[in-house]
Amino acid sequence: MTTPTTPYCSFPNSLRQRLLAGETLLGCWCSLANPITTEVLGVAGFDWLLLDGEHSPNDVVSFVPQLMALKDSVSAPVVRPSCNNPVEIKRLLDAGFSNLLIPFVETAEQAAQAVGATRYPPQGFRGVSVAQRNNRYGTVPGYFQGINDQLCVIVQIESPAGVAAVGEIAAIEGVDAVFIGPSDLAAGYGHLGNPGHPEVQAAMTTIFEVCKAAGKPIGILAPVEADARRYMAMGATFVAVGSDLGLFRGATQALRDKFR
Repeated sequence: MTTPTTPYCSFPNSLRQRLLAGETLLGCWCSLANPITTEVLGVAGFDWLLLDGEHSPNDVVSFVPQLMALKDSVSAPVVRPSCNNPVEIKRLLDAGFSNLLIPFVETAEQAAQAVGATRYPPQGFRGVSVAQRNNRYGTVPGYFQGINDQLCVIVQIESPAGVAAVGEIAAIEGVDAVFIGPSDLAAGYGHLGNPGHPEVQAAMTTIFEVCKAAGKPIGILAPVEADARRYMAMGATFVAVGSDLGLFRGATQALRDKFR
């Protein structure tokens, strides 16, 4: 299949190829719901940017200008929907995303549902819109025949139930990687605000061991440099090392404190 490389769809999906090849890919979280700040992060040259729809005021309408802001960037956009909702996933795919991080996956069935929501029949149950942004409004040749193989699905493990089922989750066909949510994981084990607690760290070690044995790439959000480097040494290859909100908050406070 010969199709143009465009900001609307990716043939092939280079982020997925690099992820599955085991490259270390550095990313940053985008929570400010603003195309200008997203564009600035794109200029910085991160391998990927997470546009967050779970813990930020984003929706499909605000996501599209951010995708447009990244059209000339080397940073691949990844989207996190508010939940594992097939209708929301369908809308995000149609809007132009090819890489999805699905939050709070606790069972193999939930992982299979997430994958199915991204695929057209017979591999899944994604609804069909003939002309949408992801296929350049119906102008990409071979889109419907090829897109199922170009989508990247990453599932987020952030509860004790998810840890217990991580082997079954990682075995689901179409799950390309597993992502650890340290904060929710800590809360789930009764250690809210303390992801460094030994019980939480032990759970994370289990995720690393199981996923490495299954050959699944592992991702994590680690805005503290020492944590990021430690997780990369443990085998994490898909690592968000900061967030737009955290960077802005830290820089503005540091500037104010300088003149206090």
